[in-house]
Amino acid sequence: MLPVPELLPPALGSRLDANARRTLAEAPRGERLTALAQALNRPEADVLAELAQFAQLPLAAELRIDAAARPLLPARLAADFQIVPLQADNAQAGELHLATAWPPDEIVTDWVRTFTPLALRWHLARPDKVQQLIRENYGVGAGSLDLADEIGAATGESPGDTDADEDAAVVRFVTEVITQAIEDGATDIHFEPQEGELCVRYRVDGLLVPVPLPENLQRFQDAIISRLKIMARLNISERRLPQDGRINFKAGANSLDIRVSTIPTIYAESVSLRLLNLRKEAFTMERIGLEAAEKARIARVLDSPHGIVLVTGPTGSGKSTSLNAFLREINSTELRIITVEDPIEYEVPGANQIQVRPEIGLTFASALRHILRQDPDVIMVGEVRDRETADIAIRASLTGHLVFTTLHTNDAPGAITRLIDMGVEPFLIASAIELVIAQRLVRRLCPRCTRSEPVNPAKLRDSLAVLGLAPELAEGVETLPVVAGCEHCRGTGYRGRVGLFEILRPDEELHDLIVRRESTRALARCAMKHGMRTLAESGWAKIRAGETSLDEVLRILSVSDR
Repeated sequence: MLPVPELLPPALGSRLDANARRTLAEAPRGERLTALAQALNRPEADVLAELAQFAQLPLAAELRIDAAARPLLPARLAADFQIVPLQADNAQAGELHLATAWPPDEIVTDWVRTFTPLALRWHLARPDKVQQLIRENYGVGAGSLDLADEIGAATGESPGDTDADEDAAVVRFVTEVITQAIEDGATDIHFEPQEGELCVRYRVDGLLVPVPLPENLQRFQDAIISRLKIMARLNISERRLPQDGRINFKAGANSLDIRVSTIPTIYAESVSLRLLNLRKEAFTMERIGLEAAEKARIARVLDSPHGIVLVTGPTGSGKSTSLNAFLREINSTELRIITVEDPIEYEVPGANQIQVRPEIGLTFASALRHILRQDPDVIMVGEVRDRETADIAIRASLTGHLVFTTLHTNDAPGAITRLIDMGVEPFLIASAIELVIAQRLVRRLCPRCTRSEPVNPAKLRDSLAVLGLAPELAEGVETLPVVAGCEHCRGTGYRGRVGLFEILRPDEELHDLIVRRESTRALARCAMKHGMRTLAESGWAKIRAGETSLDEVLRILSVSDR
């Protein structure tokens, strides 16, 4: 029996063929509205309004959870049926107002009445808002870990095979946590055991965000960690030493290569997951935030037949994303491109990409030596970690290859002194390096809720001084963009990230300073004298363009002492 069509208005149900009806009946309650709207090729809001009118249910525009009534509904019931207790202005004694993503049928109503004798008052609401309230109030994966204990207690049913139920629940919970991280755009997931609890946090747009979790999560802590280790093919009996592994995870159209790292802590093992979406859309030079003048300056170097292009910055600053954007800019059938990376974050069509595997001796240095025998035109080395890799990369650039690589330094001039510290001869560095780019990622202001506010001139001058910028830049500035917060940006005021860039191209004067082993500060002063725009200046330009906020640039950039 298909339990859905009788809940549809005749005007809608008559337009569905047998396949659409079957798809609608088999879809989870939280996805039925989307499936129906797609089948009818109509906006979800219009379909929801027509459903509410047919079912004679009010539409809940503003959803507020009724915290006092929340314990009445088990988490699994709320998650499976997509319902939440609603705080309603017109509520009366003895009533329970409920928001649901799809009109309730007899099965749903009977289940809810099992747990409460209150009169039920139903409201229809947008599925994404109902799901958000369930996640915030019952926790991510709450329906998985509930195990129907409360349902069994209420109905007198036996919980069945408890061990099998718990194993299946943990599998569902881990899958839901990873799936939710993908939906939220997270780059990392951290499972962190603390005293008496297991904390889970996502890294979204560079910041760690606590994940709301079910109250009974501590009971499943060991099983969750073991599940992650099994998925990563790690030794589940080894809890004293760090381990590294990987998970191939598929969620709909997303195919992820998840890097897993475990470390022992005083309470239990802490597990970190790095999410690498193998099929995500790669960034172009425009999308990473390069301005037209910056792009033109970089493009001139990308046309060079040889030399080194260095991208520097801390972990998570988007270095690999920029390198792949550069590769895609020059990629053609006339060039043989070989990369050696750890990990491979983007697939570059036509390029030969090598994954580093130190456990079998395939390091950056060893791979680079063999790459030179493969007649490459362009080489990308994921990271220069030691002198051997640096020496080979520089000599490759001096023998007619264009080399892209990354380095961990705070600014562009610091990359040169870092290579000297590694033991590379300064005259080789001066001859090989064509371009050094330092970068940071700042959160981009949400386009739907950003607003401008008048500035406090004194406060603005102080902020510019903290960034190492001239106070005169504050003259004539009357308003600046500030964060607000809306549904689109989850109340943060930001959506996505954009790059700040410091581009250094050595000239003759800088060449002489490098050979003389001058300090980073001296190199920086020389570069700025010849037109290098600092990260702080790039940040100020992004602020004035309305792409980010002053507070965000201050958060990302440390005090400049130049």
